[in-house]
Amino acid sequence: MKLLYRPLSMLISVLGGLVFAAVFRRVWRAVSGDEEAPEATSPEHSTREVLVAALLQGAIFGVVKAGVDRAGAKGFRKLTGKLDDD
Repeated sequence: MKLLYRPLSMLISVLGGLVFAAVFRRVWRAVSGDEEAPEATSPEHSTREVLVAALLQGAIFGVVKAGVDRAGAKGFRKLTGKLDDD
């Protein structure tokens, strides 16, 4: 089952990355009004803006990753009746 779960897990992770990027872009746009979050080295943005962007990015990433991983594990279990470590 591990051989089946690993490629599925990778695909789910890629999809999760796409979801994360879309959600973060929307949240950042709503919070700041800017289209893109500042880079850490950007001289045009304050330290506060950079840190708030990083905080939001980390929080959103964590929630999306946990949600996607959980959904993938539950879906795999439902399809196969087994956990990934069985």
